[in-house]
Amino acid sequence: MTLEELDILRSDDIRRAIEENIERDPSVVALDKRVPHASLVATQVKYLQRARRKLPSLYAARCVIPPRAFEQCSSEECAERKHISGGSVLDLTCGLGVDAMALSRRFERVVAIERDEVLAEVVRYNMVLLGIRNVEVVTASSEEYVATTAESFDWVFADPDRRSSDGRKMVCLEDCSPDMLSLMPRLNSLSKRVAMKLSPLFDCDEAFRLCSPAEVEVVSVGGECKEVNIYTSADCNLLRIAVVGGGEWEFAPEAMAAMPSTERFESAQWRYMLIPDVGLQKGRVAVAALKAHASIWSNNGYAFAQELPAVELPVRIYPIKSIEQYNPRELKRRFKGVGVELLKRDCRLSTDVVRKATGMKPGSEAMVAITTIDNKNWVVELEPTPIK
Repeated sequence: MTLEELDILRSDDIRRAIEENIERDPSVVALDKRVPHASLVATQVKYLQRARRKLPSLYAARCVIPPRAFEQCSSEECAERKHISGGSVLDLTCGLGVDAMALSRRFERVVAIERDEVLAEVVRYNMVLLGIRNVEVVTASSEEYVATTAESFDWVFADPDRRSSDGRKMVCLEDCSPDMLSLMPRLNSLSKRVAMKLSPLFDCDEAFRLCSPAEVEVVSVGGECKEVNIYTSADCNLLRIAVVGGGEWEFAPEAMAAMPSTERFESAQWRYMLIPDVGLQKGRVAVAALKAHASIWSNNGYAFAQELPAVELPVRIYPIKSIEQYNPRELKRRFKGVGVELLKRDCRLSTDVVRKATGMKPGSEAMVAITTIDNKNWVVELEPTPIK
């Protein structure tokens, strides 16, 4: 997006055109000669439609949404639950301003740094549409601002860019932009507390190694790990598993070292299967969380119980109909042509291979989980509806 295009999008007639076409197919809008600046309007309609769930506030205010910034930004759902608040915060990586918007509700003043001139102007305009008056957007690189500012802040927040110049995904903290490891000595002179949002692929052990003492937080939404956050203000190390809409659980980092079960897997004794939330898996604390309630053979796999466990943990519990070793011929006899929801963890067999060998079709008539325990592939048929 250019400044010229932004000026067009801010004009009253184009805002009316976007509103009039908000429910239409963007590809149709782009070809409609009656629509002024049809291609530009169509692009905004497309991304506003996508923003309905991810960025509902920006959708409701009909904010300007540059495509690349939309793809890289946090969801409002994740941004709203950051564990920081106070008088002032420095947001080093403004982007589309979603985090700055959330921070504006927790801080009296937000200074948001954005090096891209156009995107910085987009955020200023959007903040007006959103009715947010305590966010100051500064056009500068984070390195430049940090090196020259004389201010101090209650918190510094950063969501480093995890894309290289050629579009590759970056995971290591020092490879992201800005390089937070290099900036940390200067940041510690600006604030005693630093919060960082990192890739969902970032290793929790590495987070503690780099930033101890710290709180490391794994955030999941709808069964998908969305981010790993580091808060350096902690007095001691703490691991938090946060399931958006489902609660939070805290563990000592030592829980990550809990060992899976070594007992022999006796298929006949298990009546319930527990599926740990991806946050427990990512934090490698599924074993520690469930060992008092069930047997689990890996932090990435399923847990099994003889009695219905009373657990206040992010897990789904299914009654077991049967457990047997993987036998494609027998499974084909039972499930050929049946719509099966197929679950798989800790198993080298691919979903495509299993479906081809057994004749299972995608569907919801039955539920089957496949996993490997004691070097054997096990098939667990479940009641389709979880107890929890």
